[in-house]
This record gives sequence, structure tokens and C-alpha cells, in this order.
Amino acid sequence: MTVTAGSGPERRAVDRTVDAVWRIESPRLIAGLTRMTHDLAVAEELAQDALVAALEQWPREGVPRNPGAWLMTTAKRRAVDQIRRDRTFARKLELLGHELEIAQGADEGPADPEEIQDDLLRLVFVACHPVLAREARVALTLRLLGGLTTDEIARAFLTGEATVAQRIVRAKRTLAREQVPFEVPSGPALGERLASVLEVVYLIFNEGYAATAGDDWMRPALCEDALRLARVLSGLLPREPEVHGLTALLELQSSRAAARSGPDPVLLADQDRARWDRLLIRRGFAALARADAAAAARGTPPGPYALQAAIAACHARAATPGETDWATVARLYEALSLRAPSPVVELNRAVAVGMADGPAAGLALADALAAAGCLAGYHLLPAVRGDLLARLDRRAEARAAFTEAADLTRNNAERTLLLRRAAESA
Repeated sequence: MTVTAGSGPERRAVDRTVDAVWRIESPRLIAGLTRMTHDLAVAEELAQDALVAALEQWPREGVPRNPGAWLMTTAKRRAVDQIRRDRTFARKLELLGHELEIAQGADEGPADPEEIQDDLLRLVFVACHPVLAREARVALTLRLLGGLTTDEIARAFLTGEATVAQRIVRAKRTLAREQVPFEVPSGPALGERLASVLEVVYLIFNEGYAATAGDDWMRPALCEDALRLARVLSGLLPREPEVHGLTALLELQSSRAAARSGPDPVLLADQDRARWDRLLIRRGFAALARADAAAAARGTPPGPYALQAAIAACHARAATPGETDWATVARLYEALSLRAPSPVVELNRAVAVGMADGPAAGLALADALAAAGCLAGYHLLPAVRGDLLARLDRRAEARAAFTEAADLTRNNAERTLLLRRAAESA
């Protein structure tokens, strides 16, 4: 149904519609335009031009019945106009043989769904290309696939808008300079490149789930963006076990969001599990089953994301903290340390061992990490030690550890929590 709006509430309603349509359609729009122009920067400019046209015309003429097709048609027409004006594009188009394709497709209806999916997958691999720095990959992915504005990305990561804008511009220039192809890698390269893609989604989620700095304990919007990207990837790459593993992990972690935050941060052991989202838990279990099935079909063991999802599933199955199968959690962390060794994994294993075998056993592992110096400056190491020391009734040492952790964290909500725990240990 066509909706028209002149001013006031009607205009604001149309603006909200434009914004919602843009969030949904912009990845497909940019992906399709990139395939046509073979230039990511140009594709985004054309998509932005179409958005501006929508903001100008829809309030006056009404929201079209198929907003996504309208945006694509408008962008294609502008592409043809630009190509005809610009000799460089005309030469490029002559070489690529795309002018007829674009001109004939300008007034077509919805594109082939499989073609859209292929374009989206290509865009994912371009935005997350390892030729880009990690921060650039995150910013470009949120911009192109999340539909976020530069300002929204900057606010999400507590970074200056100019800094984010520079990262995105430099990322596009790097992709152009390195002539990164608009394609899905194949063979051994697929696994390597897919790891970069999954890392970006995981980083986005983690920043939302446990913000590294600022006043907020969580930034739910980032978690939602990451989960949406993971679900899209699961649909695009159904045979990749780790794609389903990551999706399962994010579904299960997201299920705790409502119980995890309040006036103050709420730790796992203190959460009201009745507030955990059962739908997300069921989706997480289903995604984990798909990960296991895909791994079994390949004859490979579970990957790091699937192992982390299995750990999250142990918590999701426990109706109370006391019912958690900590022995299994500890074994899973041990397996994870073999598949993806890191001091942070070992620290998490120390927590699980401390719950399964007693705080002294966990503290021995945490103290070994502290002695090795591999987590120097990482606030969660003294936080874990503080918890284990408190359980051993070594209160003065616990207070010192919690105070050290509070001094190291850059998150204000977390600092308040740690200082409170230090005071409780006095």
C-alpha cells in the first residue's frame, strides 16, 4: 500500500520507514551494485544517492509497494547516468560489457534471490578481507552489511566519527589498490578467508556483550547486528560447521541479555534464569546441532566456535547455577585450548576447574598465568583471582585482586561492580 506524507507525524513515519528499509535493503543493494560496477566505493555512493532520492520523494509521492526494488532501480539509473558522463567509467564499462546489462535491468522487478544471495556473500568476503586492518574490517562490515551510519559506528565503539570515517575511506582505497576481487574464495583460501569473516562478527558481538570502555556494561544494538550477520552467514554457507557454531554461540549468549544487565551488571551466577530467552536458547541448540552435523559430514572435530557454543549450551541447560555440569565445561575448555590455544581460554578454564574441582585448583591455574605474565594488564585475570581467593576466604588478598581489576578496566559499570566486590571482601 502506498503511503503519502506531507509533514509532521506522517513525515516522521515515512522517515522511519526509509530508515528501516535502508537497514534491511542496503547490504543487498550495495552488493548488487558492486557486482555491476566492480567498484565498492562507487557502489556505496550510488546506494547513498538512492537513499537521498527516497528521502526526497517518498514523503511527497508515497512509499512504494516494493521499496527494495525501487532503491535498486533508482541506483541503476544513476549508475547509467554517471557512466555516460564519465569517460573512465565508460571505458571500464566497455571492457566489462555491463552497460547493456545495467540499462536493460534498470526497470526490472525483484532480482533472482539466488543472485542476491551470491552478491551478499561476495560482499561479506570483501568487507572482511584480511588485507584490511581489524578495526577497518569491523567498521566496513557494520557500514556495508549492518547499514549503520558512520556516527552510529563511532558511538558504538566510543570512537570519534572522523576516525571511523577515515577507516572506512582507507579501507575502500586499500581494497581498490590491492584489486581485491568481488568473489567468494574457493579451495583452501575459503577456510582462511572465512576465519577472518567470523572473527569480525565475533568481535562486533563481544564489544556489544562486554563493552571494553565507557559507561554501559552492554551495547545490545551491536549484539543484535552481529547475531543478524551470523544468521545471514548460516543461510549463505550452510555446509560450514563453524558458521553454525558461531551462530549457536551468539544465539545462546544473547539469550542472557535481559538477565545480565540492570541498574548494575549481573554476573552469570546471580542471574534470574527465568529471564533467559527460551526462543534464543532453542535457536542456539538447533544451530549447534547443525554445526555438529556439518562437522560430522566432513569427518572433522568441532571447531573453536562450536566448542564455545557447547560451553554456553551447558549453562543454558542448567535451571540453576548449582546444576551446571562444570566438569563438562572444564573438559570443553581443555579441548578449546588445544584447538585455539590462548591465555584467555586458559583463564576461562581456570574458572571452570575452580567450579568443578574447587577454588584451590582453579587458583593454581590462574596464578600460573599471572606468573607467566601473558595476561599482564588484562583486568579479568585479577578479577578471576579475586573470586577464587574470596571462595577460599583469603579476604585481604581477594580485596587487593578486585581493586587491581577495577584499576585496569576501562568500563565504568564493570569498575563499579569490581569495587563493590572489593568492599564486600573487607
